[in-house]
Amino acid sequence: MPAETFPKRLTIVQRQVDQLRALLAELRPGNKFYAAKYDAAGVHKKLSSLADFFDRFPFTTKQELVEDQLANPPYGTNLTYPFERYTRSHQTSGTAGAPLRWLDTPESWNWMLGSWEEILRAAGVARADRLFFAFSFGPYIGFWLAFEAAARLGCFCLPSGGLSSAARLRLILDHGATVLCCTPTYAIRLGEVAAEEKIDLAGSQVKVIIVAGEQGGSIPATRACIESLWPGARVFDHHGMTEVGPVSFECSAQPGVLHILENAYVAEVLEPGAATPVEAGQTGELVLTTLGRTGSPLLRYRTGDLVKRALDTVCVCGRSELALEGGILGRTDDMIVVRGVNIYPSAVEEIIRASGGVAEYQARISAVGALAEMAIQIEPAAACPDAAALAQKIENTLATSFGLRVPVSVAPAGTLPRFDLKAKRWVRQSN
Repeated sequence: MPAETFPKRLTIVQRQVDQLRALLAELRPGNKFYAAKYDAAGVHKKLSSLADFFDRFPFTTKQELVEDQLANPPYGTNLTYPFERYTRSHQTSGTAGAPLRWLDTPESWNWMLGSWEEILRAAGVARADRLFFAFSFGPYIGFWLAFEAAARLGCFCLPSGGLSSAARLRLILDHGATVLCCTPTYAIRLGEVAAEEKIDLAGSQVKVIIVAGEQGGSIPATRACIESLWPGARVFDHHGMTEVGPVSFECSAQPGVLHILENAYVAEVLEPGAATPVEAGQTGELVLTTLGRTGSPLLRYRTGDLVKRALDTVCVCGRSELALEGGILGRTDDMIVVRGVNIYPSAVEEIIRASGGVAEYQARISAVGALAEMAIQIEPAAACPDAAALAQKIENTLATSFGLRVPVSVAPAGTLPRFDLKAKRWVRQSN
């Protein structure tokens, strides 16, 4: 470890310990959810270090939160203050079960806005920029945080809830938007609609596309696909969760590497389902403790996100915060075992996007006896000269990469579903 690393890391760690002590002192009187955990862990004793915290404090799981909200509807007991202190309510998408509802006080909301401002500055957003938010503005927290943080920076902000993709494209061009915020899937969809509507995106002033909600922003082939559809724009990835807030942002020197906001979180990378830290360069589960979301905190929360800790303690960009190579690689419950081979959706997406000429795709997982089988449908882009050859090319690459045959078929144009939020490309079928 380089000598200059020590003071940087020591400063970060000492600040985190001080913040943890203040957080635990604030939670103790009123947060029923964590009261039992406190007593069991003996956390009422003063923390001496992060290692002390890791040794004494138990994990928090999503299942615990779900069960708590079911037993104490509608918001559960992970509330530090009386209900009257809370002014914001959001919820998860519920794609993996019942949605979690999350409340925030003005102070907690302000803390998350500060993190989002840091993300925007890392993306190169300045006061003169015009941000276009291609979201429906439902009960999902990321849209509201990003919009308010940009407005607080003094940027011109354009919402687009309830509009068609074609109408959104016209607004982007008419208002001279310079920054587009959406999911990776929807950035591709907007490029597809632009071609259908004969809209030349070379005339767009968009210079940065800030993406989140899916793994695509850190997948090289998906990034390249988006940037080819939006000439002159670069993709900027970040990630966050409703339960914890905005967590990371893309490295300025290494696209596809995410830095954790360690002024806001204590981050651990552990063996999935275990308590053992992984070595640098290895893949593990991201575990987070929120340091400033005092009204509805999470301590040692098992996010389910799979990440790889960077080998270098100090990044080439000069930052010493924890770096994640490849961004969010997948989720602990994403992996599919097909005939004994472990397959992650992100690896399949990389192959499909790198093949070129695919407008949309869908993977179907079915059970044949005790085994899982996978088949893929692709919908070729309008400019694809030979759809059958493209399908065969993808099938060959999948066979080379995974050592098994995955049939790839061609779907008629416009038949596969499109999404402006998280895509649902993996469908499990029961026989």
